[in-house]
Amino acid sequence: MKRLYLIGGTMGIGKTTVCRELQKRSDRCVFLDGDWCWDMHPFQVTEETKRMVMDNICFLLNNFLKCSAYETVLFCWVMHEQSILDEILERLNLNDCRVTAISLVGTEEELKKRLCGDIAAGRRTPGILERSAARLELYGRLNTVKVNVTGKSIEETAEEILSL
Repeated sequence: MKRLYLIGGTMGIGKTTVCRELQKRSDRCVFLDGDWCWDMHPFQVTEETKRMVMDNICFLLNNFLKCSAYETVLFCWVMHEQSILDEILERLNLNDCRVTAISLVGTEEELKKRLCGDIAAGRRTPGILERSAARLELYGRLNTVKVNVTGKSIEETAEEILSL
């Protein structure tokens, strides 16, 4: 049976880093970051680009799920609304697949600490602090397993996810 992990969380909470750690710990594993499907210049959020991104994500995930080379499929993206998760799940062929939907959550202080490190390293701009913190509370409303990352290392978070 395949495993599909859908890992959501606000910007900067650690989704990509945790998925990279999970990928190292998992045999026959493939990883897709939803942000890769938005990597465009100029960045444009329109109805057309939103449809295209969702189409690309579902196409790639379905191909990973049907490929016999992989047992574990990791997908991370902001996924701050239940409708986003629902649409992805509705569009996937989940035969013989165990799905675990996870939201990485934490305190605003933890989020700020992580984002400030990214800002100092030049990976993000200061405007991300307010935008990301505003989404933090949305994850409590989702039908997902909540994994609190506050005070935890990436390794500890990955271990908790693998134990689910």
